[in-house]
Amino acid sequence: MRSFGWNGAAALAVTAGLAVSGASGAQADEANAQGDVAITIYNNDLALIQDTRQLSLPAGRSKQDFPDVSAAIRPETVSIQAEGAGVVEQNFDYDLLSPDKLMDKAVGQKVTLVRTNPGTGAETSEQAEVLANNNGTIVRVGNGIEILGGQRVVFPSLPPNLRARPTLSVTLDSSRAGRRPVTLSYLSRAFGWKADYVALFDEKAGKLDMQGWITLTNSSGTGFGNARVLLVAGTPAGSDEDEDDDGDRYPPRRPSGNRAGTESAPRERLGDYYVYPIAARTTVANAQQKQVGFLDTAGVPATKGYTFRNAWSGQSDNPQSADTVLRFSTARAAGLGDALPQGTVRVYMRDAQGQPQFIGENTIPHTPMGSTLAIKTGEAFDVKVKPTLVRRERIQSDEWERSARYRVTVSGKPPTLVQVESSPTYWRTTMSYTLTNARAEPVTVELVQAGLDRSWSGWDVRVPSESQAGQQRSQDERVWMVPVPAGGEVTLTAQFDTRY
Repeated sequence: MRSFGWNGAAALAVTAGLAVSGASGAQADEANAQGDVAITIYNNDLALIQDTRQLSLPAGRSKQDFPDVSAAIRPETVSIQAEGAGVVEQNFDYDLLSPDKLMDKAVGQKVTLVRTNPGTGAETSEQAEVLANNNGTIVRVGNGIEILGGQRVVFPSLPPNLRARPTLSVTLDSSRAGRRPVTLSYLSRAFGWKADYVALFDEKAGKLDMQGWITLTNSSGTGFGNARVLLVAGTPAGSDEDEDDDGDRYPPRRPSGNRAGTESAPRERLGDYYVYPIAARTTVANAQQKQVGFLDTAGVPATKGYTFRNAWSGQSDNPQSADTVLRFSTARAAGLGDALPQGTVRVYMRDAQGQPQFIGENTIPHTPMGSTLAIKTGEAFDVKVKPTLVRRERIQSDEWERSARYRVTVSGKPPTLVQVESSPTYWRTTMSYTLTNARAEPVTVELVQAGLDRSWSGWDVRVPSESQAGQQRSQDERVWMVPVPAGGEVTLTAQFDTRY
């Protein structure tokens, strides 16, 4: 892209002053026991791991250990495929070897305490019984009770159910003896990936250069070497999700101009998701972030604009900055020409010396190819809006009826007839918006009055007067595109009639 486990007969030394001697039981070799690994990583803290190992299976039933599985494995999702063999039972040993766990397992057992004379360096040993290991270790030495502090502890053996590495134990029933591939598949938590975008915007040329990077993470407690990695842009549903949750009723407000595309991206698909494979095999180490480039596009048409969204009856004593918005397309023609996974877009512009400088960032959702995007990059220094609530007054029903022809209706729904049985009162809200521009060139500000879609309004809002013709973008928002001259000021007024 452009540069813009252990030998059972040997003694084992453990960190933090603990040691084990004469360990028994077959353990895995220190070398990683994984085979041919493929990892499919999703966006929602989930990965599918497929690990094919070459195993020598005896005829009949045998216990097979699979060390070096993910420590965040979901055991209920395990699937094993082996020619001529079936699974009888499986166990996931997640009790991993650590000084604390080793001491926990030693409660009620005999250990050896090794003390060092600080003056002579001579060592002495004595037997002790571990009584408890709760916020400190308590032992009985002879007829006395001691709290451990600085002594080296030697254990006679490793507990049989304490593993050095996450291990899946499986009992297989094989119809024949022989060496063959055995494929272990399972879902694991603690994996994820996200997209990050670097955009260089040339305002004068109206062009945008963009690079896309994928950052994948592994905090599963297990590393995977020389793996084939596939990244899936999408969020598969999980059975632990709240089925009654109908989503975020109030999603983050975005500038206008965002529109979903209808073009299919030239990428591999998996169901309703897009797939982003990493070309070469790679190591996905534990506690590591890895970055891979996937997008590199130059000269994409882009424009800068300004928008200001005012809440219902919102006003301010001081002028407020308008939002700066960058707009561009992901279309095949005159756009980025790709589907964009959810991520963060960081925007840069060149200064007078030609050096790229950061001007803002914002997130985008999963975006189909052919979409138009509007991203808020910051707040304008020189373009301000001062909303003012001029007055709020009661109006009678006859005045309310006179504004009926200005009623804001919802497309596709029949108008509601108002039957006046008495002489109720209604409300008229008069708003004033003062827009100023200290730039050396004229600008157009998208002015949005929001908050019209409220139960108190009866969903019947009318606009009897406005100094500039606006458009009803939705039941909640009325929009004006207001030209403001260079070094100039413009005031827009509007009235809103509501039931309450």
